[in-house]
Amino acid sequence: MNERRVTLADIAAKAGVHVTTVSLALRNHPRLPETTRQRIHKLAEELGYRPDPLLRALISYRGRVMERRNTPTLAYVTNWATRWGWKKVTAHPDFYAGAEAMANQLGYKLEHFWMREPGLTQGRLSRMLYSRGINGLIIASHGREMGDALQFDWPSFSAVKIDYFPHQPVLHNVTNNQCDIVRLAMQKVMAAGYRRIGFVMHRGWDHAVDHLWTAGFLCEQQHLSTRERVPAHIFPEPHPIERWFNENNAPVVADLPAFEKWLNKYQPEVVISKGGFVLPLFKKLGLRVPRDIAFVDVFLEELNGATAGVRQNHETVGGVAVEILAGQLQHNKFGVPLIPTTTYVEGTWFDGQTCPSRLTASATV
Repeated sequence: MNERRVTLADIAAKAGVHVTTVSLALRNHPRLPETTRQRIHKLAEELGYRPDPLLRALISYRGRVMERRNTPTLAYVTNWATRWGWKKVTAHPDFYAGAEAMANQLGYKLEHFWMREPGLTQGRLSRMLYSRGINGLIIASHGREMGDALQFDWPSFSAVKIDYFPHQPVLHNVTNNQCDIVRLAMQKVMAAGYRRIGFVMHRGWDHAVDHLWTAGFLCEQQHLSTRERVPAHIFPEPHPIERWFNENNAPVVADLPAFEKWLNKYQPEVVISKGGFVLPLFKKLGLRVPRDIAFVDVFLEELNGATAGVRQNHETVGGVAVEILAGQLQHNKFGVPLIPTTTYVEGTWFDGQTCPSRLTASATV
């Protein structure tokens, strides 16, 4: 004989409150006092209450298909030197495009908020969002020079971060899998018959991803013999970190004298890097790709077969961030998570003329 399921009404009667209060408390709604939420959670546990997953799925479905008078808003919060400066650099505009598309698909409106608006403080922004009933935040495009911590009223919000900065508080995070992107490039290059593999990266970019670029390179390099291993060329040298932030404001090219010295000393057969970072230097040095040296771009954008490399799926990063945030809001999970998670989005490899197989006939330019 099936036992009768404990209902919200049973808990409300026991607690001496309205059933709506019980519903809000069990969903950890921030508008209820913490003491009330804890008391009702404890009482529900004592009574043996368990939510009905089929009913929750039905409510979620109805919320998606029924027309809403007021479309709920998600905040896309950026902290860049200028309001729209993040739209002029790699990846960030695609993060936003992916997030906006997914928000529309799930029935939300995505609205951009710039943290450096004149006269706006973190506290004022936090209060403004709360007063407008916006409790879902995407933290994105946070310049590393803007500080490494956010001071919001976190119990009032559910938040998901794109990429690594800021580090505090530790929120759920979605990012490109930079470690595996380099590993994928290394694996493809080695499978094509290359052994002396050079890796060139801006130190600021490596710092921005918590050094996962170099981690991926060093991981795969262990499959090569010691005499085949080419040290990574990380530029600039480890001087003050402020020097590393300049790539946010202008295109960056590796230092020619240092690059040429590294190139002549180690004689790599192929270089893995970003096209705009090293290709101009190849041209200045009179090196022809792929006749003199092969090249793989781990920031691949043009998919016309001319360049070999890995396309980073930035739009997917933005979309997944919104999916996770929508799930958090559906279950009313607010505040800084006790156990934060990181979701990695894989890159996609594309063959190209800049890195022909050395196992077949010699390629022409």
